[in-house]
Amino acid sequence: MTKQVWFVIPRSSFGFDVLRVRGPKRASFWFRHSGLPPRWTSVVILPKMPRMDSPEAPFVHALWATALGSILLAVGLSFLPRLGMGGWRLSERLTKAPLLDLVVALFTWSPWLIASVFGGWAGFFGALLGQFAALTVWTAGHELAFRKETEGPRIVKFHARHVGHWQNLVSLYVTLLALPIFWLIRIEQMLLGWVLPTLLRFPSYKQSDWVQVSRHKFEGLVGHDLVWCLYCDWMTGVYSLGAEMLRNVESFWCPIRFYDGKKCANCAVDFPDVNNGWVPHDATMTDVVAKMEEMYGDGRREWFGHPARLTIKGQPIENYEHTPTG
Repeated sequence: MTKQVWFVIPRSSFGFDVLRVRGPKRASFWFRHSGLPPRWTSVVILPKMPRMDSPEAPFVHALWATALGSILLAVGLSFLPRLGMGGWRLSERLTKAPLLDLVVALFTWSPWLIASVFGGWAGFFGALLGQFAALTVWTAGHELAFRKETEGPRIVKFHARHVGHWQNLVSLYVTLLALPIFWLIRIEQMLLGWVLPTLLRFPSYKQSDWVQVSRHKFEGLVGHDLVWCLYCDWMTGVYSLGAEMLRNVESFWCPIRFYDGKKCANCAVDFPDVNNGWVPHDATMTDVVAKMEEMYGDGRREWFGHPARLTIKGQPIENYEHTPTG
C-alpha cells in the first residue's frame, strides 16, 4: 500500500474543516462543512508538473526552460534594433564576433551544458527537445507576424516543390549534426588566433570580418528561411576563416604539391598555393628549403598568395609612393 501523510488544517473562516491526504503522485483534499448534519466532500488534485525529485523532472524542466529561454532570447534580439540608436548599435555588435559567439552559444551548446550539469542525460535531451520546440514556435510566430512575405516567393517553397517538404526539413536537421564540429573549429580559431601570431608571427586576423551574420537584413527573408540562412551565414564565415588560417599553416610547414593530380586540382580552390608556389611532388628537399627561404626568409609568414604580400609597408603597390633618401 502507498504510505500517505495526513495533515489536519484547523477550521477556517469559510465555515469548514480541511483534511489533506498527500500521496507520492497526487494530493487529495477532504472538506467538512460546518452545517448540520456535517458532511465530507472529496477533491483530488493532480499536479501539472512533476515533482523535483521525480525521475522525469530533469527532462521536463530542461525542456520548458530551454524552450522559453530560447524564444525570449529570439524575440529580444528581434526587437533590439527598434529600441532607438542605442539598441541598434548593440544589435550590430551582437551580429559580429566576439559577441556573436556568445549569442550562438546561448542558442546552441549552453542549454545542453547547463541541463546536463543539473539533470544528466535526461536534462540534455530535454534541452535538445526544448530547442526544437522553440525553433518550431518561433518560426510559426515570425511567419504569422510577416504574413505578407510568406505569401510571396520563398526558398522553402522552392525546395518543397522540387525535393518535397519533409525531405527538405529532415535534410536540414541532419546538417545540424555538424554544429558541434563547427564549434570545435571556432574554438580552435579563437585559440590559434593569438598563439600562432605570438609564437611564429603568423598574420593576425580581425575575426569579425569573417564570423558575422547579416542575412536578417535581407528584405522578405522570414521565418523558416531566415533561421536556416542565418545558420549558413555563421557556418560559412567560420569555415572561411578556418580555411584562411589553414592556408598559412599548410604553406609554412609543408609547401609540397600532392602526388595525386586530382587532389591538387580539388584543393587548389581553397589552397591557391598548390598551383602558385608549392614545389612539385618529384622535387628534392633542397628545392623545398629553397622555396621556404624565398618565401619566409625575410620574416614574412603569410601564405604565398596572401594579399599582404602584394603591398609595400602595408599599402597596395599601386598606391605606394616611394620617397627618395639621400
